[in-house]
Amino acid sequence: MRHYNSSTSLNLSKLKTYPLASRRSKVSHEAFAQICRKGISFRDFYESLPEILAAKDFRTVVQATVQAHRHRKPVLWMLGAHVIKVGLNPLLITLLRRNVITALALNGAGVIHDFELAYMGSTSEDVAAALADGSFGMAEETNRLINRAIRDGAKRGVGLGQAVGMMIRKSRLPFRRLSLLATCGELHVPATVHVAIGTDIIHQTARADGAAIGQTSLADFRRLVGVVAKLGGGGVVGNFGSAVVLPEVFLKAVSIARNLGHPVKDFTAFDFDMVRHYRPTENVLKRPTLLGGTAVHITGHHELLIPLLVQAIIEEL
Repeated sequence: MRHYNSSTSLNLSKLKTYPLASRRSKVSHEAFAQICRKGISFRDFYESLPEILAAKDFRTVVQATVQAHRHRKPVLWMLGAHVIKVGLNPLLITLLRRNVITALALNGAGVIHDFELAYMGSTSEDVAAALADGSFGMAEETNRLINRAIRDGAKRGVGLGQAVGMMIRKSRLPFRRLSLLATCGELHVPATVHVAIGTDIIHQTARADGAAIGQTSLADFRRLVGVVAKLGGGGVVGNFGSAVVLPEVFLKAVSIARNLGHPVKDFTAFDFDMVRHYRPTENVLKRPTLLGGTAVHITGHHELLIPLLVQAIIEEL
């Protein structure tokens, strides 16, 4: 049996080549990072970043946010609770006070950490240690005060985020300046909370009122639809660390807004998270921008990315 020898059947001397200068290259030295001297300003550092891949996408998010602010379009940030736990509330509050972030959406855990920060300036229990004896999630004040605020909010016909924000402010909690919900209440910025029953520690005790939780969270969902309806033509929506709940909520809000005749297209959507998940990719980035828009995916830690993003936005304002 004769073995086929490919090297004897090909005459590589007949290959056609072309001048390198005639080729279109995707990377040019003009887009390279620049060396920074010691002690430079943040703006100099920001401008030194390469105009390539994630650094280029990062600039896209910054510019879209600044343009939305200048043209008074919505800038909606959707937050997983991790964003609050890693100490970023002061930065978000800065953008809220400068009218850059015009709406916030949180999951149920976000309310808990926001309240605990306002109450005592600290949050985030050791779950593994507390789970061993069943004490996980049993903090008295967290359960009592948040559930009472939700019940009161249901009676007044307001959303969950507004109800808890009002409680924090009226109770004059000692660290209320760190609270996103209290700040949004003070500034009349929509702060909506989207709850899955059973996911949060305040659902564990007899104080939890399912009807009140459902009523106030549904009110917040409908308030969020009103925000999403205005995203078209230059708005911005960012998802930070919510892998399931907020991407699902956002997709339904887009559908309702479009069904009611609002042209929710030609906006910028971005997702920042430590890993890439299916629902943020599909429900925040891909599907909602099919009619037109820009989608940006940047992977990294919130405690690094968000401070960079906030400062870059401030520099460009």
